[in-house]
Order: sequence, then C-alpha cells, then structure tokens
Amino acid sequence: MTNVAVIVNGERHEADVEPRQLLVYFLRETLGLKGTSVGCDTSSCGSCTVLVDGESVKSCTVLAVQADGSEVTTIEGLASDGALHTVQQAFYEQHALQCGYCTPGFVMATVSLLEENPSPSEEEIRRGLEGNLCRCTGYHNIVRAVEAAARAGA
Repeated sequence: MTNVAVIVNGERHEADVEPRQLLVYFLRETLGLKGTSVGCDTSSCGSCTVLVDGESVKSCTVLAVQADGSEVTTIEGLASDGALHTVQQAFYEQHALQCGYCTPGFVMATVSLLEENPSPSEEEIRRGLEGNLCRCTGYHNIVRAVEAAARAGA
C-alpha cells in the first residue's frame, strides 16, 4: 500500500492505495464520487475525463499514486453554491446529452478546452473533443453546447 494525498474538488483527501489502483477507481470507490464514469478502461471513450492540476486527463490511464500531491477536479466539483458551471448549463440548455453516461467526461474536456482556447471554431471543438465518444447524440448538440459555453465566457 502507498499513501497518497490529493485535493479533490477543493477538499484534501489522504488514503492508502494499491500502487496499481487507477485514479478513476480511487475517485469512485475510495472517495465515493460516482460522477466520473468508467467506460472502456482503455482510454478510448473519455467518459472518465477529469482535470488534474487543470489539465484534462482520462482517469483510467492515471494511477492514483501519480496524482499524489495534485489537485483533481471532477464533475461534482464544477457547480458552486447550487448553480451549475457555465459549461454544465450550456450542455443542459443545448440538450447536449441523451443517456448522460458520457456527459461528465465531455463537460470536463470542454472546461479544459475552453481554458486553453476560449473562442474555438467548430473544427477546433470537434478536434478538441475527439478523445470523447458518445453513442447517442451524434455530437451536433455537444458542439452547440461548447459554442454556447464559449459565448457565455466559460
């Protein structure tokens, strides 16, 4: 077992973990944060996307021990004072989800994308989110949601 200390959604957590435990399972099983989905376990779908030190990462490709000392933001950490984050609100308003399974990963990837490029073109949005898969929506409303969030200053 290895001790890790991470700040998750602004709160410090310390736990002993198996050195091979993936960050996604640390978040879901150890911390009880179920918003981060486990999709493929091969980094193909992006459902497990979170921010580590502000960077978008697929948490199924990061070991919990690699996050030691880092700040992690999950979908649960975006809303504040009961108000949705601008990106969450845009996804809601633009109907950018159907079953919702992939939505947390898309939202987190969008937050990172807009941090790096506050005014992306449609092509840049599609390229920026190409690591996230949705089996329900056809992506049109997801792109519209990213455009709306960018206009709103996310």
